[in-house]
Formats: sequence, C-alpha cells, structure tokens
Amino acid sequence: MLFLYRIYQIFVAIPLLLLITILAALATIIGSMLGFSRTMGYWPGRIWAKLFCMLTLVRVKVKGRDNIDRNTSYVFVANHQGAYDIFAIYGYLGHNFRWMMKKGLESIPLVGYSCRVSGHIYVDNSSPSAVRRTMETAEKQLADGMSVVVFPEGARTPDGRMHAFRRGAYQLAMEFNLPVVPVTIDGAYRVMPRTAWLPRYGTITLTIHAPIHAPEGGRHELATLMETSYSAIASSLS
Repeated sequence: MLFLYRIYQIFVAIPLLLLITILAALATIIGSMLGFSRTMGYWPGRIWAKLFCMLTLVRVKVKGRDNIDRNTSYVFVANHQGAYDIFAIYGYLGHNFRWMMKKGLESIPLVGYSCRVSGHIYVDNSSPSAVRRTMETAEKQLADGMSVVVFPEGARTPDGRMHAFRRGAYQLAMEFNLPVVPVTIDGAYRVMPRTAWLPRYGTITLTIHAPIHAPEGGRHELATLMETSYSAIASSLS
C-alpha cells in the first residue's frame, strides 16, 4: 500500500501540487499588489493548504473552532511537529492571520516573495536591530487588527516531543493586551517528521483551545501566560 502511495505521490500529487503552489503564489502577489493584501494574503494560501492535505491523503480534524471569533485579533501559539503544521493551520484554522516565520523561507522561489508582499512576517535574529525590525513589522500587523500565528518552539521538533517555548509571541500579546490562543497540533509528526522527504497518509488533529485573556482591568503576566498556554497545548497531545 505504501509503495502505491509513493507512486501516486511522485506521478500525480507532486506535479499537481507544484502547479497549485505556483498559481496560489501568483494570485497572492497580484492581489496584494492591487491593494487586496488583507484578503489575498490569506485565501489563496488557505485553498492551497487544503488541497495539499487532500492530494496527499492527509485528513485534518478540528476541535474547538467555536472558541474563537473571526472578528477578534489573537496571537495564536502552536506546537511544531512537522511541515504539515503549516497546512493544517493555514487550511483549517478558519481565521485570517499572518505567519511569523523563519527568514530563511524568504528564499523559496515565488513563494517567499508572495509571503513578503502579502504581509507575512519574516523573523530575523541576525542582529538586535534586525530583531527590532521584525517586532515592528509584527506590531504593525497587530495594530491593524490582524492576528498572527507563531510556533514558539522556534523549529520543528526533532523527536516528536514538545520543547521549551520562546517568549517573543507572548511579548507581542502583552504589548497589545491581546488574547493568546493555544493550538495543539497532534499527528503531524507521524505524517511527516523533520527527517522525512515525503509524507505518509494519516490524520492530524487541530485543537483550538479557549483564548487566554488578560485579567480584567490588568495586563498579561509573561511567565503565567507562557506556562498556561504550554499546559493547554500539552493537554491535547496523544
């Protein structure tokens, strides 16, 4: 069965996904340049991500979508199991957002430029001034009412376990006093771990937890915010 799946991937899925990726990137670039970046920075990517899962026979189940309001800005924080985390969130979260992503992804032909022109945020840790520019870009998006999605582990897990979180996303939430929404991704490591070149068919479960709001009349406390979100995400891992 796996052999037939690999044949299907190589001769059917990969050529189709390459074409779909190019079309989605072009649609994003053209739409953003015409002044529709708020819409075109999300919808082509969402359709692309869903088709990516469908064509590679990866099912995504979503729990807790009623915990979020599509008209509210959030800082979403998720664990990072593998490459399919991107497709699961982009395709199935059901909320317009911008990614905070590694600057290295900007070098991907066409896709990297489409992400930049549509307002996604490249994280540059090369110097203190670069970090400051990254935060300023993220702050601009949040101030404009957009949500952001961050993998606070910083990189895909090498062993399937969840690792320590970094504080950058939480500092943004504190600065704007925005709710933090923990999101658990479960099953993406089995579908395509960091060391794999091709995915396996399977099921990914996306659990959207209740937003963590600042205390009434007060502000978030960093350590509590990080600990609470980490525990929420861990609670839905199998």
